[in-house]
Amino acid sequence: MKGQFWLSDDQWALIKPHLPYRAAGRRREDDRRIISAIIHVLQSGCRWQDCPADYGPSTTVYNRYNRWSQKGIWQYLFAELTATLAGTPEEISVDSTHIKAHRCAGGGKGGLLFRPSVAPKVGATPRSTQ
Repeated sequence: MKGQFWLSDDQWALIKPHLPYRAAGRRREDDRRIISAIIHVLQSGCRWQDCPADYGPSTTVYNRYNRWSQKGIWQYLFAELTATLAGTPEEISVDSTHIKAHRCAGGGKGGLLFRPSVAPKVGATPRSTQ
């Protein structure tokens, strides 16, 4: 359990009323455990499949994150939590900083944009004496 993130009782009490409670399909796994797993993965930067087994199946964690992202539940949840905590700004810290550069952003293939001319320069010293 060392190095893992688990929601405290106070944190869970703030989040629980804003979660969707009517969902089609199978009954959801323990929301507190899955949300703790999602936060752990996002904090640590590990792959979804490397999520510790204490949180449950990694596919469940990923699927919940992905489906709730597509439905806009995370945006709703953050908006509600910041509205709830608006009176205490010292306790609010919502950060979604994420920067990802594509591999071609560093220059990559292609070489120089302006290639030097191969035409001999006028007045230049010859390189060989033939």
